[in-house]
Amino acid sequence: MASSSDPWVKEYNEAVKIADDINAMISERSYLPASGPETQRHASAIRRKITILGTRLDGLQSLLSRPAVKPLTEKEMNRRKDMIANLRSKANQMASAFNMSNFANRDSLLGPEIKPDAMSRTAGLDNSGLVAEQDEDLEQLEETVVSTKHIALAVNEELDMQTRLIDDLDYHVDVTDSRLRRVQKNLAILTKRTGGGCSCMCMLLAVIGIVILVVAIYLLIKYL
Repeated sequence: MASSSDPWVKEYNEAVKIADDINAMISERSYLPASGPETQRHASAIRRKITILGTRLDGLQSLLSRPAVKPLTEKEMNRRKDMIANLRSKANQMASAFNMSNFANRDSLLGPEIKPDAMSRTAGLDNSGLVAEQDEDLEQLEETVVSTKHIALAVNEELDMQTRLIDDLDYHVDVTDSRLRRVQKNLAILTKRTGGGCSCMCMLLAVIGIVILVVAIYLLIKYL
């Protein structure tokens, strides 16, 4: 059994904790309205968590591909690969439930991840110090590429969320504008029919219409 001080084990435990957090957030959805800004914000937070989980899993896979100070047995290596595969399968299921089509096909966004093979790079080279330094640089570059990839995915998901919120706001503004036009039309018709004898009533209706419009706009700003 691997020690809890093993960096890979620590990373895996963190990934499991993130997966548990996502499951808890998904359970909380049952207490939220079926739709609305609050529900959409909650879903966006879950998507971000799933993206972070994907980054952790890629990091775990990358750690397995690097030479270890104490080489793993074949049995332990296969066990860890199975642990990653099982957790990634759960992550893919959660991503699919939230229509995160890019999550399962991350390689199609920025290309396949770099899998450096240090043993093949160092074979036959005499200047081991230089090669080791180059390996470290490549590992840092790999981590940067993976991090950038998932930042791009998270930004893409957030943009989709904001676009849906803006579309919803535009719809409510159009509805409010349509209602205001109807009120104005009705006031114009009423004015023509009654002449100048009901100016007070017309002014009252106009004030009521304006109040309704202001309240509608306030509610839109407050909840959207």
